[in-house]
Amino acid sequence: MSMNWYAVTTYSNYESKVKAAIIERAKAEGLEANFGRILIPQEEVADVIRGKRKISKRSFYPGYLFVEMDLNEATWELVRNTPKVTNFVGGRKPTPVPLKQIESILAQMEEGAAKPAPRVIFDEGDNVRVIEGPFTNFTGSVDEVRPDK
Repeated sequence: MSMNWYAVTTYSNYESKVKAAIIERAKAEGLEANFGRILIPQEEVADVIRGKRKISKRSFYPGYLFVEMDLNEATWELVRNTPKVTNFVGGRKPTPVPLKQIESILAQMEEGAAKPAPRVIFDEGDNVRVIEGPFTNFTGSVDEVRPDK
């Protein structure tokens, strides 16, 4: 039994529900030994809303998740017939995702968890309009960018 990673396409923003459904269906059908990890590539993103910092999650690949599994007819049917799953990447004969790419995604996720990225990125010279605070409705241009602030 050799497990490989496969990319699965889902409805956008339903990745977590699909992950839970695959896990639940695998347990119900007694196929949990054929499944490993299910990965939803996400990073933490920092927002400032009304002066308070809020951390949320943003998907690297909206509409995709990666499933580590032993591909056979039963596991293929289980994943393919899960609600909100559209297909495997590769069609009828799914192609495994190289382990090097999965390791790259995992490293990217760990980096995002260690330091949340800003949701909006400004560059020097960008024109901006202030939407709250004492300078509401003032416009200006960005002179300096300090991502840590």
